[in-house]
Amino acid sequence: MNGAHDLGGMDGFGPIDQSQTTHFPEQWERTVFGLTLACGMLGKWNLDISRFAREQMDPGHYLTSTYYEHWLHGLETLLVQQGLVDKEELEAGKPLDDTRYTPVNKDQVASILEKGGPVSMESEKKALYKVGDTVSLINRHPSGHTRLPRYLRGHSGEIIFHHGSHIFPDTHAQSGQKEPAHLYTIAFSAHEIWGEFESKAEDSIMVDVFEPYIAQRI
Repeated sequence: MNGAHDLGGMDGFGPIDQSQTTHFPEQWERTVFGLTLACGMLGKWNLDISRFAREQMDPGHYLTSTYYEHWLHGLETLLVQQGLVDKEELEAGKPLDDTRYTPVNKDQVASILEKGGPVSMESEKKALYKVGDTVSLINRHPSGHTRLPRYLRGHSGEIIFHHGSHIFPDTHAQSGQKEPAHLYTIAFSAHEIWGEFESKAEDSIMVDVFEPYIAQRI
């Protein structure tokens, strides 16, 4: 979807602040990170649904809040949507009934995190494109979650690597269904994306792009 979260290729926001030297400058951020992982282990949603929940944050609030405030908003949204808590419980900061859910045992956490969440997935469909092909991307603006950056839509580049097939995030976020889609790394020239500006002509950007985002071979 188009929103304040999709800042790639935009300017006017000033330089990137690189002063942070620790992962969690504030203790509450560490808590939000832990809660997000713990609640995700309940299996009520997937990574793409989680990302989409954060993207629905009010744009003004999104741009004036911190990274883990985005995470907290997404977590609160999903907890209510999935019926794990209600709005009154969020405001109270404690459960208002005796409903309980079985959490992951602390002894299981290390093995779960070590396993990770692989997204590679076999597909019966052959890849439509190959390394060396020049392709153009679709110019589509969905209302749901997508991993196609807005600044790339309608532009063309050269495929430089094929990663096999992976879970397609657009479908995964909308329905939870695991649908495979081939994934490519595509090189776009800086001039193709942003036009003429003060940079070297050979400058380029490499982006991983799912096959459904490709409009055609040129």
